Amino acid sequence: MPPITATSYRTLSGLPLDPVYTPQSLNQFELGAPGRFPYTRGIHESMYRGRLWTMRQFAGFATAEDTNARYRYLLVQGQTGLSVAFDLPTLMGLDPDHPTALGEVGKCGVAISSLADMETLFEGIPLGDVTVSMTINSPASVLWAMYLAVAEKQGVDWTRLSGTLQNDILKEYIAQKEYIYPPRPSMRLVTDSIEFATQRVPRFNPISISGYHIREAGSTAVQELAFTLRDGIEYVEHALARGLPIDSFAPRLSFFFNAHNDFFEEIAKYRAARKIWAYVMRDRFNAANENSWKLRFHAQTAGCSLTWQQPRNNIVRTALQAMAAVLGGCQSLHTNSLDEAYALPSEEAVTLALRTQQVIAYETGVTATPDPLGGSYFLERLTLDVEAAANDYIRRIDEMGGMIPAIERGFPQSEIAQASYEYQREIEQGEQVIVGVNKFAEESEQPIDVLQIDETAEQRQIERLNRVKQRRSASEVARTLSDLRRAAEGTENTMPYILDAVRAYATVGEICGALKDVFGGYTETSIL
Repeated sequence: MPPITATSYRTLSGLPLDPVYTPQSLNQFELGAPGRFPYTRGIHESMYRGRLWTMRQFAGFATAEDTNARYRYLLVQGQTGLSVAFDLPTLMGLDPDHPTALGEVGKCGVAISSLADMETLFEGIPLGDVTVSMTINSPASVLWAMYLAVAEKQGVDWTRLSGTLQNDILKEYIAQKEYIYPPRPSMRLVTDSIEFATQRVPRFNPISISGYHIREAGSTAVQELAFTLRDGIEYVEHALARGLPIDSFAPRLSFFFNAHNDFFEEIAKYRAARKIWAYVMRDRFNAANENSWKLRFHAQTAGCSLTWQQPRNNIVRTALQAMAAVLGGCQSLHTNSLDEAYALPSEEAVTLALRTQQVIAYETGVTATPDPLGGSYFLERLTLDVEAAANDYIRRIDEMGGMIPAIERGFPQSEIAQASYEYQREIEQGEQVIVGVNKFAEESEQPIDVLQIDETAEQRQIERLNRVKQRRSASEVARTLSDLRRAAEGTENTMPYILDAVRAYATVGEICGALKDVFGGYTETSIL
């Protein structure tokens, strides 16, 4: 057995750990109750006794028909919410026949080119009865408009719709890099959707402020927490500048965090997130509605922690990460599949990932009491330390003038890059053990079956797009796109104009292209 290394005596964020924790570690600390401000112990008094978290497996591949079949399968298996993964061309606002889409159509998610595809994606799935999360950012307004138009066609009133639009463009500039327009016009589109949801789709979360991708890019838990919450502050400031009362939209803001390997630091991160956000909303923004103070979050187990070596070890990693998210009080959860270091999940692998959540929910007993680790000298001290470190980052970004100026000067990007470098260096030097990779490796490994994406999906999607173009009214498409450009040049909310274009069966590429005509594109300045 190899010796325990020095890195074991600090968290993955570098926070030092004492040999033992006692009451003196907390310095007259007072612990509140679940469901009470500042919600460190959870946003609901009864937590999972009252309602389990939503089990929401992220899924999407090939065409809308293929993904619709997967959704129907998951719902039969006991999944309680749908989560849409879009392919790279869709994420970048491109149609499948665009030259740069070649080879990417349907590979990392489902290809959605027009309202016709969205109709197929949710065929036979009553949108008034199921919550739907959509992981889409720069073209978020366009895909959400398609979703709303499908609800219209199903006869479902928008006031009945429940779900979440990721729509977090700031983290794209920080980490994921799937942006189309410059930051400031992009923020206008986000604010347009928040305003539209507040007025027309009141049960839908118009944004999921995401730390997940920040962590996947290599950040620490503290950086993930700080940059995510500071992004949230930025969105609130823009909505307030639009004239929206704080309590009209704040209760529908949601968050999305990573669940990584450092079990106790992850739990502390979620608890600190609720506490920081509660004080920010009450004291910084003077929100009066208690629901505005409560941070609600979705968690996903850490894709970046999964290995192609000994992939069955990923089952164990995912189970422990999911347990941390549950002990940390998540409202919904996605568990990654064992094969995700190879490909999109197979049906067998995604079923096992869902069963992992179900075992935690129904067999472990952890749902019996809210915040069962609350009061632990270690966990409470760690929660305070994570909170302090995150607040220091937030203060520094405030001093820079906010998150957009910080992004423009490359501050969060460089902090993440340095953290990623240090973590990889520790792995390569053996200071950070990854089982099956730099310790306990095997020369030969048993292969696993992986999902193979039908290579005809790209051509089928292009043919479908061509059929849509042939049967729609070209003049109506041209009119709606012209109206959208005019609205983008002014100050009107763009959502009604995007909806008109969607209803005319304008494509994702055409609508995003019209906005790009007005807003321009964006190229990041590299920070080395």
